[in-house]
Amino acid sequence: MKRLFLAIAVITSAFFSLPCQAQTITWATFNIRYDNPADQSNNWQFRKDTVTRFIQAQDMDIVGMQEVLHNQLEDLLQRLPGYKSIGVGRDDGKTKGEYAPILYKEDRFEVLDSNTFWLSQYPDSIGFIGWDGACTRIATWAKMKDRQSGKIFMAVNTHFDHVGVTARREGALLIIRKIKEIVGDRPAVLTGDFNVNDQSEAYRTITSNAFVLKDAAKIAGKQTGVDYTFHNFGQIPSEQCEKIDFIFVTPQIKVLDSFIPKEAAPGSKFLSDHNPQIVHLIL
Repeated sequence: MKRLFLAIAVITSAFFSLPCQAQTITWATFNIRYDNPADQSNNWQFRKDTVTRFIQAQDMDIVGMQEVLHNQLEDLLQRLPGYKSIGVGRDDGKTKGEYAPILYKEDRFEVLDSNTFWLSQYPDSIGFIGWDGACTRIATWAKMKDRQSGKIFMAVNTHFDHVGVTARREGALLIIRKIKEIVGDRPAVLTGDFNVNDQSEAYRTITSNAFVLKDAAKIAGKQTGVDYTFHNFGQIPSEQCEKIDFIFVTPQIKVLDSFIPKEAAPGSKFLSDHNPQIVHLIL
């Protein structure tokens, strides 16, 4: 009888310890397209409710966004109760210019530390354009704690330059150095619009560095949806579209699945000129 009780105790202890070991996080990258009046019927004012309803429907825990102007960030937070934002505008380190914000569920995650750095030779120089880049580019990061599992991890979100090859390569190396400095060998997730596909130098820099980050889609247990992200509001034929938005993870992270929803049909409401990517992962 004592052996039976001991066995039950061991099984019970193991059972109750499992949830802390395997809490799933729904994580996304999403370029929402900046608020541009020239987009006409695809302007932000016609998409903001569609975007926020989609985030809620997917029950995203964390989402790294790109091309977010201050008024768009205000719209998102107003429509997404329970979410908070990390990040600043790239032009002045406050509210001017595009943000690369990280939105997260406040009741699920505790932010231990956070900041923004500029993708340049001078990461702390606000508004500085790095290397051969055409625009000011930033990375937003947060060191966070999962209140459910107790895991400490890092979230990084960025938007690489669309012109500078050197800027993209050096920006990738800078982000890798920052991850190592801030969280060392703890789990880290990098989201972003990288403005290049998986055949690019920047992609290879990220995935083949000694500090390896893996493409979440390629190691996912299951992939669903389309295999591209940028479609320019449906103006590019699907067979010519490319995946330029990625989620990268450190090797200890398990990616259960990856999903890229197909854009709306012409004449319907688009979420953006990019499709988001959503993954379910375990730190």
